[in-house]
Amino acid sequence: MIDQLEAIHQDALNTIADAADDAALESFRIRFLGKKGTLTQAAAGMRDVSKEDKPKVGQKLNEVRQALTSMVEDRAAELIAAKDAAAAKDTDVTLPGRRPQPAALHPLTQMMDRGIKALRQMGFALASGPEVETEFHCFDALNTPEDHPARNEKDTFYFNDGHLLRTHTSSVQVRTMETQAPPIRVIAPGSAYRRDEIDATHLSVFTQMEGLYVAEDVNLGDLKGTLERLFQAIFGPKTPVRFRPHFFPFTEPSFEIDIQLQPKGQAPRWIEIAGCGMVDPNVFAQICESRGDDLYDPDKVTGFAFGLGLERLAMIMWGIPDIRWLIENDQRFLHQFV
Repeated sequence: MIDQLEAIHQDALNTIADAADDAALESFRIRFLGKKGTLTQAAAGMRDVSKEDKPKVGQKLNEVRQALTSMVEDRAAELIAAKDAAAAKDTDVTLPGRRPQPAALHPLTQMMDRGIKALRQMGFALASGPEVETEFHCFDALNTPEDHPARNEKDTFYFNDGHLLRTHTSSVQVRTMETQAPPIRVIAPGSAYRRDEIDATHLSVFTQMEGLYVAEDVNLGDLKGTLERLFQAIFGPKTPVRFRPHFFPFTEPSFEIDIQLQPKGQAPRWIEIAGCGMVDPNVFAQICESRGDDLYDPDKVTGFAFGLGLERLAMIMWGIPDIRWLIENDQRFLHQFV
């Protein structure tokens, strides 16, 4: 059997040079080392070798197997080297090199990271929910009446089965309260969808970041302090922040938030940036009904909620005049944010 193994080894040495490409090399490997290869078949004869000769024959078998394996590996390296040499044959090494362009996060991602970082430092946890929602989670649970304009098909994307693309990430707040007992302090960043005409300041899909804090004795002071800290963390510690009375169905009282900034080349001015308010007791009543308990009884807990659009923040932060630039993936535009 040792003579047979030496013959296989010699045969492989004589034919390995014929493996001129990857396909031929694979055929060589299968011929000698495959399941039905000559060396594999020879190894099957070990059962017929006498006990005295098995150590010697086994050693020879391993030597031949290792030799053939090395042949395949070495020939594969030679083929790769030949391909590389052929590819570099016409390369002009005197040409100046090209510097790799550094990559960076998209401005929306940068803005989201800033907001999340600031809110996580204040004890908020991340929460998420489905983008295809029910009317209950998107409207009914948020004290939004059936005749509210946002529920009209002209403003919201509905499916034939009655589901819809969420118009805000407030639905995540509802789902969080349904599954978690107070106190809760969560932020819900994600996409929202509305039937807006696409222009320099509107898209049909945009990125929101909403927050909710519910516990005993949460008050307007907590809301004001949280949002002042958030916007000053994003835009600078001396950024003036003001609250104006407003109306939202799901908060009472409600406020619009403005910050004072000085756009490049312009005088300082107040810019509307977000909405907020204390959670309406009717929202807590809906949550209690959905849960089947009184953990969110408005006589026991209070809370505040806020929401802001990250595209608008990015446009203000970097002076971007057209919101559509944020979704066009034009590297000439995005390279500015490296």
